Amino acid sequence: MAIDWQKLNDEELVDRLRDPKECRNAFTEVIKKYSEPLYHQIRRMVQSHDDTNDLLQNTFLKAWTSIDAFRGQAKLSTWLYKIAINESLTFLEKQRKQQNLSIDEETSNLINCIESDEHIDGDELKKKLREAIARLPEKQRLVFNMRYYDEMDYKQMSEILGTSTGALKASYHLAVKKIEQFFNED
Repeated sequence: MAIDWQKLNDEELVDRLRDPKECRNAFTEVIKKYSEPLYHQIRRMVQSHDDTNDLLQNTFLKAWTSIDAFRGQAKLSTWLYKIAINESLTFLEKQRKQQNLSIDEETSNLINCIESDEHIDGDELKKKLREAIARLPEKQRLVFNMRYYDEMDYKQMSEILGTSTGALKASYHLAVKKIEQFFNED
């Protein structure tokens, strides 16, 4: 019988991560459980499949090397999302500086990446939505993706991003309005 990695209990995983005899096996299970959702979170931020894979590896590497620092005050998923998002934001900032890009040029690069992406199916509506999202300011893009795609509640987003739930609701509302405007103008 195959294991459903999504149903593994995080508290049990954390206990096993703290046990030196179980740590490696438990971390393998963490990777299996969270690879797909973290991949999608990172992918929606950086757009490139190859960059996403690199950042996902970096996320798990950082989690592995700092597992002793995880105190369990936040959920395991929250901690992993926080690492993945910080890795993605750092990558985007570094890329922007290396290429000396303005925010508008970065948006244009994201849109070009979406249009030429061979790893996404040809559904035109999905591409348009990704393009509309890519045009959002970085924070709104992040909040929209977490709420819309990951169906994350504002409380968990607040823990991950360190932002009040009110500010997150406002960011999401503004993002939705901008996306609606994009579709109305298109």
